[in-house]
Amino acid sequence: MKPFTLFRTPQRLSLTWRVIALSSLLLLALVTLFTWLGHDNLTRQFQESRSQHYERQQREIRLALVRSSENLRQLAGLTAASASLGSPLQAGNTAAVEQALDSQWPALQLEAGIDEILIINTQGQILGNWGTGNTQTQLPILSWIRRVMHTEQPLTTLRCSASCQQFAAVPVLVAGESVGMVVLTRSLADVTRQAKEVSGSEVALLVTGPTEDSGMTATRELKSWNGQLLALTSEEQTLAPLQRASDTAPVRRLMETPLNLEHDGRHLELSAVRMEEDNERSNIGYLLLISDITEQIKAINQDTRTLLFVGVLGWIAAELLLLVILLGPMARLRRVAGLLPALADGKFSDIHAAIPNHRRRIPDEIDVLESITLELSRQLELLESEVQERGDQLAVRIGELAKERDFVNGLLDTAQVFIIAQDDTGRISLVNEYTQLMLGLNEASLLGRHFVDVFEAGASTKVNTFSHPQQEEKTLRTPDHRTHTIAWYHAPLQTGNDGKVSRISVGLDITERKAAEARLTWLAERDPLTELYNRRFFQHALQTALERPSKTKGAVLLLDLNQFKEVNELSGHHVGDKLLREVADTLFRNLGPRGVIARLGGDEFSLLLEDTNADQAISVAQYIVQLLDGIGFVVGERRHRVTASIGIALFPTHGNTPADLMASADVAMYKAKESGLQHWHLLSKSENAKDELQARVYWVERIHNALEEDSFELMVQPIMRLEDQDVKHHEVLLRMRDADGSLISPAHFIPIAEQSGQIILIDRWVLRHSLKALSQLQDRGITLAVNLSGQSLHDGGLKQYLADELTASGADPHHLILEVTETAAVTDFSTARGVLQAVRDLGCRTALDDFGVGFSSFHYLGQLPVDYIKIDGSFIRSLLISPDSRVIVRAIADIAKGFGKQTIAEFVDQEALLPILKAYGITYGQGFHLGRPIKIIEAFSGISAQEWIPFILNSGFK
Repeated sequence: MKPFTLFRTPQRLSLTWRVIALSSLLLLALVTLFTWLGHDNLTRQFQESRSQHYERQQREIRLALVRSSENLRQLAGLTAASASLGSPLQAGNTAAVEQALDSQWPALQLEAGIDEILIINTQGQILGNWGTGNTQTQLPILSWIRRVMHTEQPLTTLRCSASCQQFAAVPVLVAGESVGMVVLTRSLADVTRQAKEVSGSEVALLVTGPTEDSGMTATRELKSWNGQLLALTSEEQTLAPLQRASDTAPVRRLMETPLNLEHDGRHLELSAVRMEEDNERSNIGYLLLISDITEQIKAINQDTRTLLFVGVLGWIAAELLLLVILLGPMARLRRVAGLLPALADGKFSDIHAAIPNHRRRIPDEIDVLESITLELSRQLELLESEVQERGDQLAVRIGELAKERDFVNGLLDTAQVFIIAQDDTGRISLVNEYTQLMLGLNEASLLGRHFVDVFEAGASTKVNTFSHPQQEEKTLRTPDHRTHTIAWYHAPLQTGNDGKVSRISVGLDITERKAAEARLTWLAERDPLTELYNRRFFQHALQTALERPSKTKGAVLLLDLNQFKEVNELSGHHVGDKLLREVADTLFRNLGPRGVIARLGGDEFSLLLEDTNADQAISVAQYIVQLLDGIGFVVGERRHRVTASIGIALFPTHGNTPADLMASADVAMYKAKESGLQHWHLLSKSENAKDELQARVYWVERIHNALEEDSFELMVQPIMRLEDQDVKHHEVLLRMRDADGSLISPAHFIPIAEQSGQIILIDRWVLRHSLKALSQLQDRGITLAVNLSGQSLHDGGLKQYLADELTASGADPHHLILEVTETAAVTDFSTARGVLQAVRDLGCRTALDDFGVGFSSFHYLGQLPVDYIKIDGSFIRSLLISPDSRVIVRAIADIAKGFGKQTIAEFVDQEALLPILKAYGITYGQGFHLGRPIKIIEAFSGISAQEWIPFILNSGFK
């Protein structure tokens, strides 16, 4: 017997060490996990305690400010109530006024910390002044006089400039009439001291905005915060961290969340409390708290190291114990494993000598393995001799069959059909080569077997016997696990004079024809992408369920994937298709037996459940939410979370027809999207769905009437050329006029128009009226930009319509710019490119709106025939505070310039953005800072009313 060298494998790592290695990895992973959990728990507890401490600090500091302000108001009231003050103030006697408070001033200055007292008459003249006197010209005295005299109520305020001071103004009453007011001033020194005592932290007083004291030290100036530090405890330790913090985060962020930073080996926490100030000033005061949390951080790190040390010690002990347990048994197991190659090589005597024949008193699994190995060697030794004997017999038989095979092959093997001859008992006596090839069997394995057993066809019945021809179609499963459909023709065959009738069977493979027929049937009922049922089959199944006489109760679940559009934009449509297939497989695998599952189109799926009540339908919806949440859909390094909004409609409660039920489920689904609290929604009453549908029908009718009656209003917003601030370019915006003449935002009717398909008619309305307006404006060099919806890109008649309107209006196409969004262009790139090119062929210019949201369009930008790139406003608004936005905007500007396209920045809402946009080479800007939308007939002042009359009459404006 030939040796089995296959089992002679090179030396590998033993099973013992594999077990040790795998268990070590598991234990190390657990140690790491528990250490991380411990560290995370300690850190979270610390953060929660610091958050509570920060909130308590804010409350105490604000309370101290309120108390200080109230105390100052009371002192001002006592001063104003002085008996010797009212008459001199009324008479305008300056000397008597000063004499009236000379005795009180030392006590107020020393005991109450008053910095200054002002006595002011009703005309705003200062008749008495005690204290520093350096703030009089800075105070809004006349404004205070008017407020106090008008209300006869005290006034308190906080003003910050070169310093932060509290002011209290109280009217002086004589015989019930206000004759002037007393103003007391006090600094925040006491409040700052209380803040340090309450918080246990270092305290700094920061004033942002323009300062009036040029003598302040430059070291205390924080340019990033546009402020000065007026007061600071422990300046040597706290000034440098405050300067770092000003470069790290805006001061308003410190009011919401404390800032942690590390300085000179210390961990510091910075927070800010804003002081309520006089609204007439642009300066803002903040109390900054600097807390040293070094010791707490060190304690957390020390506890983490202790957890890790204990875990490692436990791992080492466990592995040593496991090694001691495995050494003995594994040595015996290696001995048996080493004998298996000898068994394969037929060295049975070596196995008998190596394995002892005695048995232990208490045998274990390895003893059983040794016993089985010995018995197996004996059986193989006997089998080897029998195989040799039967092999000789088989060789003789093969020689006989080879002669017959050679004869038959010469006649039959050229035919690509099944040809099988059978004897009178139905046993196979002859097969051709094609049959052997299809079955994956040789002739010897087929001869003598019953035809029925091999092909499951040709069975003899009372009607069909061997003496009569027979036709039938049967399936055949080949070794490659493919199922073939075979058309059989059985005919009698006379082979001798003994009267016995044999039979020859010829089979033709008609699998492809059947597959084509089945494919047509399948395509009529299935969605090709997910292989679920399609909308047509689902509606038929729903109609069947509703027509059952048993009045079956059930539910329809309508499922819409959330943020599916983002998956397409971020990862590509092929990834979106893969996600749809993953969702379909998950739903079918877990809910297939429960009911009919279908993909209605796009990212919408539906489930029909019969014999189901409301609670059961809700349970299924919750189960679907869990299934989708469990899909770990990862593409490259990006993970997409799969969620859906599910609408539930019950029948017959919410409808007796498929259309009513699907509409109710659709309403419920949208309510689930709007709620945000849960991913499903069950309509409680059928009226809810009807009201929603009625609202949609209402807006559809409103849009229809607006189109018929020209009840839309065109607005324009200027687009300024940044180089010279010239405005020759306006974007056309749309509003709907209400019955009372007010304007309705497009947010109310555009979504309904997109759902109902009316958006194309609206686009055409805007185009027609914009061209009529353009015909009156183009002589002045005015250009109008009109937005096209994504659905209009699929409007086959758009080009002809635009050409006809250009001719009818007489507008110059060069003064018309048509805008499409980046999302619409990339979603159907080939269609968008064709439409944009057709528009340019007419002489119009084109623009790509909201560019930069998806970034998927960078690849296509050079291939899209557009003249302008409108950068999405989300990047422009954050340009001053976000380095990422600056990088993105500069990149878009550079890329657009490289492709020879001009750029427009949207949402320019402040002057500070203009220098940056110019530096980036951006040509145009648009936003509320440059100009708000106004009615088109009001926007161009240079055009007379007479010139607008043709446009107004043709457009139907009121």
